[in-house]
Amino acid sequence: MRKSLISPPTVARAVLASLALVLVAVPTRGDADAGKLGRIRTAMQGFVDQQEIVGVVTVVGRKDGIVHHEAVGNLDADRKQAMPKDALFRIASMTKPITAIGIMILQDEGKLSVNDLVEKHLPEFKGQMLLVGRTPETVSLKKPARPITIRDLLTHTSGLPSGYPAGISDIYVKRQHNLAEATMAVSQRPLDFEPGSKWSYCNAGIDVLGRIIEVASGQTYEDFLRKRIFEPLGMTDTTFYPSAAQLERAAPTFDKKDGKLVVAKNNLIDLPKNPRFPIPAGGLYSTGTDLARVYQMMLGKGTLGKAKILSEESVATMTKVQTGDLLAGFTTGSGFGYGWAVVAKPTGVTEMLSAGSYGHGGAFGTQGWIDPEKDLFMILLIQRVGLPNADASKMRHELQSLAVSSLK
Repeated sequence: MRKSLISPPTVARAVLASLALVLVAVPTRGDADAGKLGRIRTAMQGFVDQQEIVGVVTVVGRKDGIVHHEAVGNLDADRKQAMPKDALFRIASMTKPITAIGIMILQDEGKLSVNDLVEKHLPEFKGQMLLVGRTPETVSLKKPARPITIRDLLTHTSGLPSGYPAGISDIYVKRQHNLAEATMAVSQRPLDFEPGSKWSYCNAGIDVLGRIIEVASGQTYEDFLRKRIFEPLGMTDTTFYPSAAQLERAAPTFDKKDGKLVVAKNNLIDLPKNPRFPIPAGGLYSTGTDLARVYQMMLGKGTLGKAKILSEESVATMTKVQTGDLLAGFTTGSGFGYGWAVVAKPTGVTEMLSAGSYGHGGAFGTQGWIDPEKDLFMILLIQRVGLPNADASKMRHELQSLAVSSLK
């Protein structure tokens, strides 16, 4: 049995779980139209009927609680098991903002600064070079104008190549390298561009942040997140390594072939035996209610109930555009903060959101977005590959439109 980050049931866990339920299981607020929220289920059933998804969990909430939580369709490929509200989903890159929250916790404690050079915490990055030229005749190396910073990693402006070098490119598949080993491999690769000069989505850079968390905190990355985020918020089903019991509630990932949904054949999807690498850039499993607690905390400016995770200053800093005029994100009108995509100019799939809304999507179609001006968060949990752009999916647009229209 794979080791889970979630410990066996104990009195302490029961107390945490009951506290968390009190925090989120509230009736629909008077300023949200229950009838319009009910249309979300109908809309999602339409996507199931159209063979876009097999099943989906949707959550809509405010700072003080959930106002909508629905499960539609099926969990399994044979369509025999209805989708449960507590289904586990691979949230993939929705892990990134949670890793960023870990960094900001350590900045709040004075253990690091986002302006620190990465090499201050990870000496293996000293002397990193910049790749110049892209053909055998022109390729060369030179010293970059400056070393990369933690801020560069948080904003995807470091210049680090996104993947891993040949020879250990199976790191995401076999997951037998630990964070220290993976980070060492990244440090030996030249940069693709001058730090801070452009935006380029970089998984490896977020994984490096996970290693910085380990060095600065003296704990493993997984333990740090569990003790400083998941347990305080009562997130009992958020883990990098689900137990056998949890995996029974895990939704399979589907692809569309010849107009029909089939279980996706992708070696990045399934957990290998005894994994050692948590993938800070995208390794978490979670549920709708667990993610709601993170988003409530963010709407609460770092606090949920008695749990204070971040300072108000850190929440404000990490959720504003930090990439200036650089072309950033996966949808028009986007910028990037620290670990979060930020809506700079609402348009297209974000047209119904306020400027300053923020969130993140995942490779398997999951989405989570927060609109502080409207005191609103929206979570879409599906497991689907092959979408042209999951960040601009019709499912995301429909959920957000109905959630926003429900506000009185």
